[in-house]
Amino acid sequence: MPQKLKVAVAQARTGPSLPATLSALEQITHHAASQGVSLLLFPEAYLGGYPRTCDFGTAVGARAPHGREQFLRYFQDAVDLGDTPAGAGDDWVERKLPVAKGSDRRGDGTREFLEKVSRETGVFISTGVIEKAGGTLYCSVLYVDPTAGVLGKRRKVMPTASERLIWGQGSPSSLKAVTTVLNGVKLTIAAAICWENFMPLLRQSLYSQNVNIYLAPTADSRDTWLPLMRTVAGEGRTFVLSSNQCVRYRELPSWITEHAAQEGNALEGDQYICRGGSSIVGPLGDVLAGPVWETCVDDAIESSRSGEVSSKDGLLVHEIDLEDCERGKFDMDVAGSYSRNDAFKLTVAGLDLNPPPF
Repeated sequence: MPQKLKVAVAQARTGPSLPATLSALEQITHHAASQGVSLLLFPEAYLGGYPRTCDFGTAVGARAPHGREQFLRYFQDAVDLGDTPAGAGDDWVERKLPVAKGSDRRGDGTREFLEKVSRETGVFISTGVIEKAGGTLYCSVLYVDPTAGVLGKRRKVMPTASERLIWGQGSPSSLKAVTTVLNGVKLTIAAAICWENFMPLLRQSLYSQNVNIYLAPTADSRDTWLPLMRTVAGEGRTFVLSSNQCVRYRELPSWITEHAAQEGNALEGDQYICRGGSSIVGPLGDVLAGPVWETCVDDAIESSRSGEVSSKDGLLVHEIDLEDCERGKFDMDVAGSYSRNDAFKLTVAGLDLNPPPF
């Protein structure tokens, strides 16, 4: 029997504040639910923001005072999910960590808000988050189920290039896949964040868990990104959902653009600094939806309020049949029959690479 499910990726941009972005996420999720979507992916760093073009006043061996002020603003915009700096894993997921006297929760309430939106819409939400724990920021991905709430969270294990200046490294143990059942369809879901997808052993750690929904939230808007997503899908015989932001320079936070203007380094306001490129790819590497460029679902929702409905709104929706993953493994299963696991071994610190149970 076909195991069909509607999935979507939202090409959305971070708003001017965390409350504004959460409000947009809620509207977009309701918009997706109205189209029958059961699973929805938002971009890397969607909550908290990706500080594109900002150098935080740094050079090798030197840091300028204005860069510390920029980091302070970025830190203040980040999300407190109530986790520990080391990452408490299942104890955090299952709410076993202590709370402050007189409080009924840890964190700033973002987790609870996302669980509410997921529950009310019936949509499984995965979103990129800039997460603060202690004094460190992490680039994370959150999995929110409409029935069970948060199923898991993982932190980027290898921030890319200058991201290493502002984000800490996550634990490889957080590469653990999550399982759920949506509309009677069994799903094993995991995420690789942006250039983690260029790490062959990290990809293999996800394939080994038999994922059939592979999430790839990203900040990479180059033309070379889609071929990588097609490779991942065909390699892992999995559906790949990739979501990126679409951002003009004037839509960046003021603490980035105002300093650049003072230094005479500002770009033109309407210039795209990230063109998007979100897509959905099937288990044989075939492109099912996208890539979509220079359009944003936020703009489409604003247009619809004024009576104009865009036919290309930055929300990519596609119905998939999860049995296509098993059809694809007829001739290649890189974690099973095709792996030569008698000759090649992969271990990941703190992570069970066996497919998780339902």
